[in-house]
Amino acid sequence: MARDKNTSEKSHNRLIHEKSPYLLQHAANPVDWYPWGEEAFKKARSEEKLIFLSIGYATCHWCHVMERESFEDPEVAELLNEVFVPIKVDREERPDVDGIYMTVCQMLTGSGGWPLTVVMTPDKKPLFAGTYIPKHGRFGRPGLMEVVPEIRSLWQARRAELLRSAEQIAERLKQISVSEPGGSPTEAVLHTGYENLAGHFDTTHGGFGDAPKFPTPHNFFFLLRYARRQPEAKALEMVERTLQAMRLGGIYDHVGFGFHRYSTDNAWLLPHFEKMLYDQAMLALAYAEVFQLTRKQEYQETAREILTYVLRDMTSDAGGFFSAEDADSEGEEGKFYVWTEEELEQVLGREEARLIARIFNTQPTGNFHEEASGERKGRNILHLKKQVEELARDFGMDPRELSERVESARKKLFNVREKRIRPLRDDKVLADWNGLMIAAFARAAQSFDEPAYGDAAVKAMQFILDSMREADGRLLHRFRDEEASIQGNLDDYAFVTWGLIELYDLTFDVTYLREALTMTRDLIAHFWDHEQGGFYFTPDDGEELLVRRKEIYDGAIPSGNSVAMLNLLRLSRITGDADLEEKASQIAAAFSRKVEQFPGAFTQLLTAVDFALGPTHEVVIVGRSEDEDTRRLVGALRRRFLPNKVVVLRPTGQEAHEIARLVPHVKPYAAVEGRPTAYVCSNYACELPTTDAAEMLRILGE
Repeated sequence: MARDKNTSEKSHNRLIHEKSPYLLQHAANPVDWYPWGEEAFKKARSEEKLIFLSIGYATCHWCHVMERESFEDPEVAELLNEVFVPIKVDREERPDVDGIYMTVCQMLTGSGGWPLTVVMTPDKKPLFAGTYIPKHGRFGRPGLMEVVPEIRSLWQARRAELLRSAEQIAERLKQISVSEPGGSPTEAVLHTGYENLAGHFDTTHGGFGDAPKFPTPHNFFFLLRYARRQPEAKALEMVERTLQAMRLGGIYDHVGFGFHRYSTDNAWLLPHFEKMLYDQAMLALAYAEVFQLTRKQEYQETAREILTYVLRDMTSDAGGFFSAEDADSEGEEGKFYVWTEEELEQVLGREEARLIARIFNTQPTGNFHEEASGERKGRNILHLKKQVEELARDFGMDPRELSERVESARKKLFNVREKRIRPLRDDKVLADWNGLMIAAFARAAQSFDEPAYGDAAVKAMQFILDSMREADGRLLHRFRDEEASIQGNLDDYAFVTWGLIELYDLTFDVTYLREALTMTRDLIAHFWDHEQGGFYFTPDDGEELLVRRKEIYDGAIPSGNSVAMLNLLRLSRITGDADLEEKASQIAAAFSRKVEQFPGAFTQLLTAVDFALGPTHEVVIVGRSEDEDTRRLVGALRRRFLPNKVVVLRPTGQEAHEIARLVPHVKPYAAVEGRPTAYVCSNYACELPTTDAAEMLRILGE
């Protein structure tokens, strides 16, 4: 986001010096915003003022609404500045701060979301929490102009009572942040997790629960593995039904590709239009895995389209991936994405427009109700009710001809849409979300045999390793405007390590394995809970906050502890380091009591548990990476869905020494008769080596 160089700094608040696009959006507000930091807390202490904490992110629709309605309003700003020290936080820059106060909001109100609004004491203890607050009260929702004077009166007349209440809330927060370790999970927790998901599955539209519907790809990862463990279960059916429905629905951008954040209805029609990098990463992984398992081309096509969108619109010249695109443009949610039938006719001509209207289910009056007014205003969200092949049969057309006409129309619509005013792109680069995207590109490169995806993953990882680390090698969380900053958190380390493991699996470049082990050592050194097990979200030398959280719940993205557990298991099996597997076991035990209550809420952990319980496979391939027979062995593994395996390439010749330093147990392995050879171990027992890909797969149970 460019800054207005023609406007003097006097017309801006302190946020003008920040890097976050979200904070810069609020730099011209009349509210006297402070960034999170000691300056604000010192002022609050010296003036005995409460703090008004507002947390959001650059592509948040209701954050924009609250800004336009209240934070840009001089009357509201004057009141906030008089009563509080106002602080703005970008939740994506400071997920540690956001996580604490979102927990408070959920604890006090039973729900949460953004914008997050918190009133707290100068020592960071919360008194009040909520989400969007209008300027004036309406429909039972209190407004800022009524709430703030009431808080001021209470602070003046009943301060001691408010401080006691803040202490009680802080103490309650500390209590719920403590984990209670239990025993090691058994296979029963996997069965219960499956039953939890099956009980919430929408058999009509796919997905889990009612509106709003979120993609939650980590559910798919678990279900795909459960489908291998229990082939008679309907796990795969749930995954396919949901992924097909999402791809057909309005939650998918049929013109420019990529998925919107979530669906506001239960049929995947009406999306919340923002696009998040982590959704693209996780969903690309899910579609790639289902393709490996089913070999159905529709899943490969969807994954490729997602990655096309990311490479085209969300990738920096240096290789890092941007964070998100807004739902709003020109002050209106979804305006960039919707079409009237008149617009379709102008772009495509009458005959093609009629065909596209039938295919994508548009209507002259519009195919959805406006959220605010409940009216149809002639605008349409393009969506499908059937695959193009099925539509061709309905229309009595040749499927190839219909597909070509749809693709021709899509390109025309895309070219016209590109001339519209685009939604804001949040161009900061986050280490954790980039780790997920790197993992997705690396996995897709293997699944689809697509070198360009591998190149994108390698370039992005090099950017992180070169530009997002401190001098001692520890990770930084955010990069923007030529500056990397903010200490790395658990998710940064866990997700970047995931990407490194996937890159080693793709390239067999020992550099990535070495970096994965280094980051894992740093993670254990600075984040490990030596008393209860598991990883804290923040490091031991990080900023002291109200509590030091330790999370396992999977939200929009999977828990860092769950991803770290699977990383530890994979690295242990690659290197033969049993200490890493022991750490993974301690993570599972640290959260087992909580997970046992409702395993379906912790599906990324269940994926790690599935790996830990086995059967698992360790494959060592001896041979030169460029040898055709080596590629044949590796390719046979990559074409199949074998999630609970690790693969190590032991090169012949001088290159063998480098991998042997990290993976000592591969030293004795040799090529049989000078030919590339596979050694397969399953459940701690090893088979005789083979040079035949079919025999290797037979040993693996394929």
